[in-house]
Amino acid sequence: MIIRFLAFTWQATRRSKGGLYRETGLKYLPADNSKKLQDPQRRSFIKLGVCTIAAAMSPLPVFAGFGNRLPDERRLRFYNLHTEEHLHICYCRNGVYDRRALKAVYRILRDHRTHEIHRIETRLLDLLHTLSVQSGSNRFHVISGYRSPATNSMLRKDDLQVASQSLHTFGKAVDIRMPALDTRALYRAAVELKSGGAGYYPDRNFVHVDVGRVRCW
Repeated sequence: MIIRFLAFTWQATRRSKGGLYRETGLKYLPADNSKKLQDPQRRSFIKLGVCTIAAAMSPLPVFAGFGNRLPDERRLRFYNLHTEEHLHICYCRNGVYDRRALKAVYRILRDHRTHEIHRIETRLLDLLHTLSVQSGSNRFHVISGYRSPATNSMLRKDDLQVASQSLHTFGKAVDIRMPALDTRALYRAAVELKSGGAGYYPDRNFVHVDVGRVRCW
């Protein structure tokens, strides 16, 4: 069923000059960019739209480290420290990921240097949701969400601790802090979930979480 749906979407994209990003309303660009999208950019947005649809239609996940099935309704609050944007959103309703909500999350977690938008793993959002339930607060301050390869290479020149294949570049990691929770306590909670990687950076007061292999540092 999903394959037939995506095939239909691809055909509709070919019929529309604007492509899938126009049909879904996905037009996120820097404010000062008034030029028409070039072909590589168009293909990138089409791919993003298809990935969003696939994520929204995926079955309800169960995390090995979470113990129980996730609730049908899941909310998150983000504050991007670089762009000063706020987002309070229900990204999953009745056990189904909300496509419009996911695109809003992709936008607020974009690379703030290049303004590139990338799909964020729903598993990562569910991990954050679980942390919010445990802490009693669903508000996250975002230090770094998605990171473009160009940005990652730039950061790696100044800090060799930045991984060359950082999970940030795949939309599978985020650097956060929670105003309602001590950063060390947030780190311990992430480690106890055993649902991916967790790193504690006390000098910069944030915690890295990802949905890669289970590890901590």
